[in-house]
Amino acid sequence: MEPRVILDNLVFPEGPRWRDGALVFSDMHGGRVCTWDGSDLRTLTEVPGRPSGLGWLPDGQLLVVSMEEQRVLRLESGTLVEHADLNGMVRSLANDMVVGADGSAYVSNFGFDVLAGEAWCSTTLVHVGPAGRARVVAEDLMFPNGMVLADGGRTLVVAESPSCCLTAFDIDPDGSLSNRRVWASLPGLPDGICLDQEGCIWVALSIGGTFADQEPSATVRVREGGEVLSRIPTCDGFDTYACALGGDDGRTLFLMEARSPGPEPLEAGNGRIRAVRVDVAAAGSP
Repeated sequence: MEPRVILDNLVFPEGPRWRDGALVFSDMHGGRVCTWDGSDLRTLTEVPGRPSGLGWLPDGQLLVVSMEEQRVLRLESGTLVEHADLNGMVRSLANDMVVGADGSAYVSNFGFDVLAGEAWCSTTLVHVGPAGRARVVAEDLMFPNGMVLADGGRTLVVAESPSCCLTAFDIDPDGSLSNRRVWASLPGLPDGICLDQEGCIWVALSIGGTFADQEPSATVRVREGGEVLSRIPTCDGFDTYACALGGDDGRTLFLMEARSPGPEPLEAGNGRIRAVRVDVAAAGSP
């Protein structure tokens, strides 16, 4: 089945999650978090510092990464309040986030200003406890990006974009990370990722102007070790930046796509979301 466009008047969709019968995502350069239930698109909250990664505490409160502020915010009674301050622990913009069942989160960051053309450099990964205590749990990662929790929350897999790989860690009882290893080498630069019930990972291989000499943008399904099992190319001048499995049976793959990542001012219509049915349902987090 071919992917179909379900939303096409967005600025830059990112950080998709499926929750309570709806797709929730950040319209990053639009400065808002949105929800779409299959018919109506609504704004849940506005985030002037640019929203990215999303997740929820056990009581249902939304967590959202404010990229420019380098903070994790919590939506409390309709108002965003600080959940965790990451300043001094991350370099450049804060980015994606994955939140476990207990409310513990891992937050990635750029490490350098990619849009300004700064040189690649390594950076950190931050753990945020359910009460908002933040600490660095890994270093020397190259642009850590999308993440999933696998193996019942015992394994963290993170996309290292310029290294063209997915990196895995064992998660210790206190949230610390150990046993770093390459989960899969990839034929492009990974951005957002999601996990299915067969333990395979869907990966958005983004290009985004700066990387135009790389393999054309696509969303691929890979198994541990790097074998590519499926490939969904982008089209119409778009690149792909994130993906999520959802729908009533977990078998709809949502693709976050945009014509440009910036840094020029972006307008509605730069971004869109496509959806396609797949054979294996969602698993893990997100």
